[in-house]
Amino acid sequence: MRILRAEGRAAAPWSNGGGVTREVAVQPPGSGWDAFAWRVSLADVTRDGPYSPLPGVRRILTVVDGAGLELTVDGTAQLLPERYRPFAFPGGAATDSRLLDGRPVVNLNVMLREGRAAATVEMVRGSRMVWPAGDGPADGDRDPGHDRDPDEVMVVAVEGRTRLGASGAQEAQLERFDAALLTAPDAAAAALWTDGTAAVIALSVTAPARS
Repeated sequence: MRILRAEGRAAAPWSNGGGVTREVAVQPPGSGWDAFAWRVSLADVTRDGPYSPLPGVRRILTVVDGAGLELTVDGTAQLLPERYRPFAFPGGAATDSRLLDGRPVVNLNVMLREGRAAATVEMVRGSRMVWPAGDGPADGDRDPGHDRDPDEVMVVAVEGRTRLGASGAQEAQLERFDAALLTAPDAAAAALWTDGTAAVIALSVTAPARS
């Protein structure tokens, strides 16, 4: 289990000035925008505006703080008025974002290189085993083609505190926006407890990175 603390994450400003992004983890580690298979990040969105196009990338976006968003994806408006409702869409689509009530939001972003990675995002309350999922992911949070067991599972504490533990192992405690990355065997042996809400992201790499 690898613990990824929120404290100290570098904030990368957007080119359009509409917010900042903090990377949680990327696969392969250290890879840039043109080489990642998957990337998980948290973004502070402070004003309305377009998203940068990302051809060849699938996105799963979840509002985890704030009043919500209206996304317009290739001309179709999608209202996201509640937190903790994952929404998947193609990164190459023309996408505009409008803050509901004009208030900033924090988004949990999962980015997946098409043909190389897939994921599901599930929002969890209470307690359960980290993996496999309880009732399965809800509509909108499954990336097309994700039909295999994950290679890794990431847990992100998005509200309150989250604890992870397994028999014979030291318990890990996650504060808000801390994360833990587990291999699939470790995830299957670990239990999760949260007094708020945690995101469980099952991640698979379906093809090797290009050289």
